[in-house]
Amino acid sequence: MSEPRFAPAALALCGLAARALGWRPPEFWAATPAELAAALGLLAGHEPAGLDRSLLEKLMEHDNER
Repeated sequence: MSEPRFAPAALALCGLAARALGWRPPEFWAATPAELAAALGLLAGHEPAGLDRSLLEKLMEHDNER
């Protein structure tokens, strides 16, 4: 199974933030993933998963392959 692409997922989240929060693209891109999750109420009772260095490097590498 292929891995999901960053761009389509980001576009979907940007659209969700626009509809649910009234955010425009600059507000979406300025927010951290934790801020977006908190604004959407996804962190209630949960610790954020976080992003470690190895996952960040993997995501950056995957994005550069496009």
